[in-house]
Amino acid sequence: MDTFSYNNMFLTKNGEPWFPVMGEFHYSRYPCSCWDESLARMKAGGVNIVSTYTIWIHHEEIENEYDFSENRDLRRFVQCCADAGLYVFLRIGPWVHGEIRNGGFPDWLLKKGFPVRENNEAYFSEVKKFYSVIFDQVRGLLHKDGGPIIGIQIENEYGHCGGLTGEAGEEHMKRLYSIALETGFDVPYFTATGWGGAVTGGLLPVMGGYCDAPWDKRTTKLEPNPNYIFTHERNDHNIGSDHELGHGITFDINRFPFLMAELGGGLQVTYRRRPVATARDIGAMSLVKLGCGVNLLGYYMYHGGTNPMGKLSTLQESTATGYPNDLPELSYDFNAPIREYGQISDTFREIKLLALFLNDFGSSLCEMAAYIPDENPLKPSNLTDLRTSVRHNGNEGYIFINNYQRGYDMAEHKNVTLTVGTDEKAIRFPPIDIRNGDYMFFPFSIKENRAWLATPLCKINGETIYYGNYDVPDLKYLITRQDALNAWKIRLDREYLVISENPVIPSRSGYEILATRDIVIKCFPELPFVPRNFEKLGSEGIFTCYGMKVPVSDPSVAIKKVSDFSYEISFSGLDPTANDYFLDIDYVGNTAKMSVDGCFSADNFYTGQPWEISLRRFDFPEKITIDIVPLRKTDDIYLESWPEFDGEWACELRSAVLKAEWRVPLDG
Repeated sequence: MDTFSYNNMFLTKNGEPWFPVMGEFHYSRYPCSCWDESLARMKAGGVNIVSTYTIWIHHEEIENEYDFSENRDLRRFVQCCADAGLYVFLRIGPWVHGEIRNGGFPDWLLKKGFPVRENNEAYFSEVKKFYSVIFDQVRGLLHKDGGPIIGIQIENEYGHCGGLTGEAGEEHMKRLYSIALETGFDVPYFTATGWGGAVTGGLLPVMGGYCDAPWDKRTTKLEPNPNYIFTHERNDHNIGSDHELGHGITFDINRFPFLMAELGGGLQVTYRRRPVATARDIGAMSLVKLGCGVNLLGYYMYHGGTNPMGKLSTLQESTATGYPNDLPELSYDFNAPIREYGQISDTFREIKLLALFLNDFGSSLCEMAAYIPDENPLKPSNLTDLRTSVRHNGNEGYIFINNYQRGYDMAEHKNVTLTVGTDEKAIRFPPIDIRNGDYMFFPFSIKENRAWLATPLCKINGETIYYGNYDVPDLKYLITRQDALNAWKIRLDREYLVISENPVIPSRSGYEILATRDIVIKCFPELPFVPRNFEKLGSEGIFTCYGMKVPVSDPSVAIKKVSDFSYEISFSGLDPTANDYFLDIDYVGNTAKMSVDGCFSADNFYTGQPWEISLRRFDFPEKITIDIVPLRKTDDIYLESWPEFDGEWACELRSAVLKAEWRVPLDG
């Protein structure tokens, strides 16, 4: 059985440095029938650990009436993670936030007459009861029993977003930890969120960082975000700024590794603020965190979802329940790497570059401390000076370069010679131009006094595959960055690198391709077979190429305007052999709702992005209704780009386009 621990620099697995990639996926916000395929997609993205909240109000909305059925079936979800070869971190609260009603607390708990999240026995008694019920669901699935659960997070943002501070707060966290232990949660890792003045009770602190702040009270563009500068500061002061609580860090950073459990994989929009997180926003921020010395990349969210329908109320965070923000009643898309309906996004591909690298090179990176030059800019408002950092172990290392700042232009840097060290033995890279928006990292060897203008992607059968757009003549295996974004590492009789615009995902029988267009794949080394229904197309450099035409699907989409604010969309000619159809709705308005057979089924806050809906999720309906709330010029909300107005308000469904998705086996 594997053993897990940590020291003050990194996590360990079997006594060796371990740099996992973690992704948040809330089982109770996603159909259980699709868990297996979503977990396979996460694994294809390089994720090693799935983190998930056990949301109290989802399981006990009515006191003593527990619901672990269907999408709330925690045990089944953990077993699915095990089947996929993924470890699990359970975030058991009791308070979790998560943009959930009452932060996850059931209404009945708040009506008990005693203060919650404070040091009183009545509250602790209810928590122990909840912890015990959760433990019963996962009994036998902890790591010590051969299961996948290796970590437990206690509470969330305690002392930062509510709760007690100082010694009283530390006492509270220690008490929750002791209750968890008494209940039976015996795992290698117990964590607590550590940002914004949160107290940790001596548990392993984990940090967070987001590229914007949709919870911010302002409806204007925010100042440059500090998560794009290299610094030894672990705290993100923007998280939870709507609560205006907590500052700084309460634990000794020299005792614990720098672990990022809530690096924003996207952003969940609120009614007042609707920033759109792009792939480059998340990619640059992730790279910067590596340059700052992070030794765990954990994304919140990695997989979007949909809030369940409540029995007594809606279950989203809202001002009606005393919270600063209103969120969509159903949609928890989060603009995540994997979106609300399982769509693989550009962000998924972008951060997969780092995940593949960490899967193969992370253990050595763990032992490399971060060295941030004294001349490195320390304020994100400095848009002129180049931002760099170095991680090395005395023999080899990496230089990290960031010239990206979300929402702002950075100065161009021409003919730059990147340098590691200051003496006559300093390592100098060949001169390059660094443009506005560039971010990258390159390896170097101190022992060989050598540097490469190419980035390691992964290893294939012991050979390192590099990517980049600079010419490096002595590198045997060098692909473009675009090919790296479309790279998928698979194992058949040995390891293969597959370049495909269509995602290549593990399946129960091997691998499959999620195709939305005709398939062309490039494989290194050559596959041991020509895949079924494919033809061999020849070679391209080190790659052997194969192609296949997917079925032609040309369904009919008809839009009927029912009223100024309501539209009916009907479909015909859907191919029943397709895995899914995604409907891209281009509309202008403030918010929109979809109904199927008269039942409210989905919603969206307008951001300017197309609203993409899975028809499979709703059993391929023949028609749907879209109701739009007009966007008015006077609405006090933040949009990155406002539409044109013909009068005082805008409300229009411009188009609706269907796109088929096919599942194509990659086998002989």
